[in-house]
Amino acid sequence: MTCVIPAHAGIRRRATTPGSRFRGNGGAACCDLEMKINDAVWGAFFLLLGVAILVHVQSFPAMSGQKIGPALFPGTIAAGLCVCALLLIARGLSVRRLGGDGAGWLAGDAWLRSPRHILAFLLVIGVNVFYILVVDRLGFIPTGVIYLGVLFAVFGVRLRNNLALALIVTLGIHYSFYKLLKVPLPWGLLQRWAW
Repeated sequence: MTCVIPAHAGIRRRATTPGSRFRGNGGAACCDLEMKINDAVWGAFFLLLGVAILVHVQSFPAMSGQKIGPALFPGTIAAGLCVCALLLIARGLSVRRLGGDGAGWLAGDAWLRSPRHILAFLLVIGVNVFYILVVDRLGFIPTGVIYLGVLFAVFGVRLRNNLALALIVTLGIHYSFYKLLKVPLPWGLLQRWAW
């Protein structure tokens, strides 16, 4: 994948050719940001995920009077995920056997040496861990605003727009899931003002 990054990002640059479709910042600089992970590695990950979901949905309660229960949809998706994972594993192993491009298990590129990109990567993981740990205590809305505010800051949304946008998006997601889909999202600190 080739992408354009700001000139101040501190990653190696190469000049673009005139008419390049990856011009940005006036066409002044671009670089290759790649991390190649063999398809067999991804396939193994998705196979484990699919099997874990299949095992978990077995614990879903049956609905009285129906043969189709709440486990059907996630179980079908998990089975499809397992099939696709097996195809990825087969493709990754065949590429490795033939020694083609991407024959290694993992190959990193310049972004792995960029502190800014490493920090962004760690923050994306960190906000997900934060959400899991505090959403029940803080509630969906405050946690969602913090979650999205951090992600927006990492991905370059202007700080003056950041919190307002995070609040609007969080309220939209809350309305969609809580009111329309009837998903019981935690209120946490806002329990007194639950609507």
